[in-house]
Amino acid sequence: MTTRIDRAQVEHIAQLASLILADDETERLTRELADMVRYVEELNELDTANVEPTAYVQLERSELRTDEVEPCLDPQETLAQAPRSAHGGFAVPTFVES
Repeated sequence: MTTRIDRAQVEHIAQLASLILADDETERLTRELADMVRYVEELNELDTANVEPTAYVQLERSELRTDEVEPCLDPQETLAQAPRSAHGGFAVPTFVES
């Protein structure tokens, strides 16, 4: 199975990510993404049925801390320590335009 990455797909992904790409960036990303997909397809063709896993992490139940209800911070006290607050929450500068 060969998956093809074309310019329209890269432009769609850029739009979803709110990216503005120059023409040369779009062309370069189209080539790079196509190379990545080809490489993954090549890896998928490998027979790994008899390959032992290289790592396996398993936590013992005793290693996890117990889940206990603890008192939370007082909202008014916490907001009083914030540099800026508004409407019962933290006020932060706008950095994303819609």
